[in-house]
Amino acid sequence: MANCGADAKPQNVAMIPLKSLDEIEQIHESCRIVADVLKLISSQVRPGISTLELDKVAEDYICAMGGKPAFKGYGWDKRNLFPATLCTSIDSEVVHGIPSKRILKDGDLLSIDVGVKKNGFYGDGAWSYAIGEISDEKKRLMQITQESLSKGIEQAAIGNKVHDISNAIQQYVEGNGFSVVRDLVGHGVGKKLHEEPSVPNFGEAGTGAALKNGMTLAIEPMVNAGTWRVKVAADGWTVVTADGKPSAHFEHTIAIVDGKAEILTLS
Repeated sequence: MANCGADAKPQNVAMIPLKSLDEIEQIHESCRIVADVLKLISSQVRPGISTLELDKVAEDYICAMGGKPAFKGYGWDKRNLFPATLCTSIDSEVVHGIPSKRILKDGDLLSIDVGVKKNGFYGDGAWSYAIGEISDEKKRLMQITQESLSKGIEQAAIGNKVHDISNAIQQYVEGNGFSVVRDLVGHGVGKKLHEEPSVPNFGEAGTGAALKNGMTLAIEPMVNAGTWRVKVAADGWTVVTADGKPSAHFEHTIAIVDGKAEILTLS
């Protein structure tokens, strides 16, 4: 789940928790479930299914694996906690879409974000899916977003700083004619769903906190076909593009081990 209201300012290094190898393995266990859910969803998405049906599939699987849905009941406003297991965002919905009886149709671009808590540790991941036959613009948007995630992960190494990840994503996305959302960012993840440091998808290379062994980060480019500007819908959760153009979202949780990134959210 993307973190809100952060920016590309330097973080307080003292607040960034470093994990032991044992703790990373605990996070990895939650991340494996995340990866399996995203793979399971890929076998279920099709025109004619509702996002609420997908949510039930995900929740049943997470519980069967001994985990808990990390997003369900999450939030800052106790009067409006997130009500579901998945974030299901369609077309111009960037993130935090709430599952409903809405039926997916041919041509939709669906982004799924899922978090899992198991044994006190969190995993977080997201993927975007083509529903039936989508437009060439949406295909390219998905491709560039996924590739930008890989570009960011490549920079998650000792000797670099957090905003080297950010800058790599931004340069690749903008160089291909799209825009990165600036109001929501990636984040540290571990004993909490959202930890320091914030991991923006934009920023100046060579700035931010130094990357160290034991950092566990959720890197998650949210990329729009049009403007980077977004707004929040009336439900208080769903973030949509300001111009109504489509958006894509890919996310991996990684750990820095032996000086380089290890992707934890792989099936």
